Amino acid sequence: MRRKGVGVVPFLLVIALVVAALPIGAGAADDSASAGVYRRPLGHEPATLDPARISDIYSRSVSQQIFDGLVQFDHTLAIAPALAQFWKASRDGLTWTFMLRKGVQFHHGREVTAEDVVYSFTRILDPRTRSGAADLFSAIRGAREFREGRAPAVAGLTAVDRHTVQVVLSDAPLPFVSVLAVGHAKIVPKEVVERDPEGFGQKPIGTGPFRFVRWDRGKEITLAANPGYFDGQPRLARVVYRIFLGEQFDAMYDEFRRGSLEDSPLPSRDYLRAIAAAGQQYIKRPMISLRFYGFNARIKPLDDRRVRQALNYAIDRETLLQTVHLGRYTLARGILPPGTQGYNPRVGSYGYDPDRARDLLARAGYPEGRGLPPIAIWSSVKREEIVRELDEIRRNLAAVGVSVDVHYLTDWPAFSRQLDEGRLPMFLYGWYADVPDPDNFLFKLFHSKSPRNFFGYANPTVDDLLVQARAERDVLRRVDLYRRAEQAILDDAPLMPVLHHTYERLFQPYVRAVEVNGLGDPYIPLRRIRLERAP
Repeated sequence: MRRKGVGVVPFLLVIALVVAALPIGAGAADDSASAGVYRRPLGHEPATLDPARISDIYSRSVSQQIFDGLVQFDHTLAIAPALAQFWKASRDGLTWTFMLRKGVQFHHGREVTAEDVVYSFTRILDPRTRSGAADLFSAIRGAREFREGRAPAVAGLTAVDRHTVQVVLSDAPLPFVSVLAVGHAKIVPKEVVERDPEGFGQKPIGTGPFRFVRWDRGKEITLAANPGYFDGQPRLARVVYRIFLGEQFDAMYDEFRRGSLEDSPLPSRDYLRAIAAAGQQYIKRPMISLRFYGFNARIKPLDDRRVRQALNYAIDRETLLQTVHLGRYTLARGILPPGTQGYNPRVGSYGYDPDRARDLLARAGYPEGRGLPPIAIWSSVKREEIVRELDEIRRNLAAVGVSVDVHYLTDWPAFSRQLDEGRLPMFLYGWYADVPDPDNFLFKLFHSKSPRNFFGYANPTVDDLLVQARAERDVLRRVDLYRRAEQAILDDAPLMPVLHHTYERLFQPYVRAVEVNGLGDPYIPLRRIRLERAP
């Protein structure tokens, strides 16, 4: 089977948008726009810009502009060429050969070679890198032996010649080329990374359309156009990410209205007035995402399934979406978002049922909540609507005898670190797909051995279903396995699904050629954007 410059992710609801040549309206702007400087808000300080180690959308938004992979998602979520100009696969889908573009250079001036590709993928699999994408590459032949220290290299990764890479898999649960489009699978220069492995994430060097210039902690990150980019010089001269710690959407919007940003999320206050305001472009599209409250099953009383189920029944999520979020988002009844393979609109979920919640608490030994210690809820965001959401949750839980302590930690790296260390009892979290596939939600978050399993959740039956689903080639059987796993996870209640995000953003009237796909903001190709101010 040959894939020449294009491939398709099957059974995917494609969500795409192209904004181009829209009418120019009134709006504030300054000389930065005419100079080709694009200023974007960033809701948190990135933890790292090293693509192999990224685990959040803030870091991904920046690194996506600095690095390239072998392939990339286009605006329809089809697979398109990037550093690999052509590729082919064997009939059994186990051997993939990629032909690199010749003459592509890293930002420091050296040509990209097949050895860089082998190094980059090996580094993702190296336990010392602690990459969240290691499991996606586990199907490569010899990956397990390498990770366990029984082999010095990954047998299935070979640089055939200077511009040809071959990847041999042990099994092929899904087209491997799709994995290579994820944000982790970027190609990095070996000698630069090895010179300073920890510092690389602070001063990254890639091949992308923009090169790293400066990072002023807590303030902004500056990128400059790569004039030698293989796909043509970007139309923007610079991209400046302005950091608003704790996702201060209202502050971002104020700066946008003053003309100090080229785009902005919608504000928490006066939302309806903001979307109707003149002199801007308003974009709204569905996203492949899930926002939820996670329960740490390693910490009492959340180690009791009945308590977790009670919390699900006690909270009126539909009212939250209407009163706090003004119906902007889709209610999450399960884990998988609409549009992903295996999405089940009839999944067994938790409706608002405070009497059922009280009964479960009583059966867990906490009648009317007596004897139940306060539950700590942690959020990395302190926006107005999040504060109101948590106030509503506090009232819902108080009605069934549960008291809570709410904590805000708007330092994202610190929040993420505590989450990784299993120290947060109940936490607000958003998951945005790396790959538009159910595996990226279910295996990534809920397999007992996954590094992104923040819940301390372990169910051997679920693990077995997820492993079977990864190896299953029959689409209908694969869907059935994922649906059974999702239902079992929901029954165990390691989380409370709340909503599937909608992509909403405002752009200045002079911004042109914005492309948004279902993976959202981090995957917007800024190199294609141009700024056209009225004469």
